[in-house]
Amino acid sequence: MSAGMSKLDLNLLVIFDAIMKEQSISAAAEQLAMTQPSVSNAVARMRHNWKDPLFIKQGRGIKPSPFALALWQQVASPLEQIRSAVSSKTFNAAHSERTFRIAITDGTSGLFWPALRRHLERHAPKINLHAVPYKLDGEALLVNAEVDLVLDYYENRHPQILSQHLFDNQFVCVMAKAHALSEKTLTLDDFAAAEHLLVSLSGDASGTVDRKLAQLGHSRRIAMTVNSFASAKTLIEESRLISTLPYSIIASWQSLDKLTVKTLPFTVPSVPISMAWHSRNDASISLRWLREAIVDIVKTQPQRFNNEN
Repeated sequence: MSAGMSKLDLNLLVIFDAIMKEQSISAAAEQLAMTQPSVSNAVARMRHNWKDPLFIKQGRGIKPSPFALALWQQVASPLEQIRSAVSSKTFNAAHSERTFRIAITDGTSGLFWPALRRHLERHAPKINLHAVPYKLDGEALLVNAEVDLVLDYYENRHPQILSQHLFDNQFVCVMAKAHALSEKTLTLDDFAAAEHLLVSLSGDASGTVDRKLAQLGHSRRIAMTVNSFASAKTLIEESRLISTLPYSIIASWQSLDKLTVKTLPFTVPSVPISMAWHSRNDASISLRWLREAIVDIVKTQPQRFNNEN
């Protein structure tokens, strides 16, 4: 350990931890109930003591240096354990002004956001939920503390990331009621010959369905792609396009009067939806409160998440 580290002011670590969590000096100051100049002065002391720039300005925010990321990986968990040891074991949600950042797609936010908002309005009116765009980059978002939670499909392989399975997204085929296939049994040949709409968050014009069709000796025409589930509904209603979508997404749409939902003529593996968080936040009482609220939504509204037809 360097001489600078051996004489470390532990208050600097607390401020450093807040900046890393908030990715903003002004937001960290607000969270710590400090003035922004005081936090900026603390950052100057950190840079002098630790011989590193720590935070580099990037757009409206800041980007941690490699040293800052490495240091935070070592200190974040012990700091959280200390807070947990000396703080109350209860979380007063009714008075909390905490902001949670959650990585989520527009489809999954359609499932959870209305229910979570109702829950907050009843029990925690000052808590904020901020959605962060999610493109299957959950590991980096959690490791770099850009989000508190990933709420979507996430294949967890990182040793410091914890996850809890919520439900399995089962796929169905959806089309307009006026579509020629709407009133007949959907066959593999009819499915392959139709014009398809693909919701692609990555921009790729193929997916799991195309791989399955190839195994069966078929292919399909992706006539159009969109990068959000919200825009898919109107397109399907007003066109000859059909689309393969998670049942839970369709169940979250307010009206299905113009749509027909059909079972696929082949088997597509369901996609597990989970919530994931970094182990450094496992002791956080407030995050545990939020996780329990999310689990409760799934348990109390099973018809929204599983196709029982």
